[in-house]
Amino acid sequence: MALYFDTELKTYRKHLPDLLESEGKFVLIRGEEVDGAFDTYGDALEVGYTKYGLESFLVKQIRSAEPIQYFSRDLR
Repeated sequence: MALYFDTELKTYRKHLPDLLESEGKFVLIRGEEVDGAFDTYGDALEVGYTKYGLESFLVKQIRSAEPIQYFSRDLR
């Protein structure tokens, strides 16, 4: 079973060396297509909905290192 956004995340990693020129901005990716970097999450999301409607797409902040996020499934 494929993970959600598996293709988009692979595309992000593939293009990351070039995307780092825009580190801190937000990239819009659909499938294997990178649709550009935007100053804000909202800007990228707006273009994504305008271009793709309710079809899936990924908006991700461009970072040279991913922050570690801790969580527990045993939260009450």
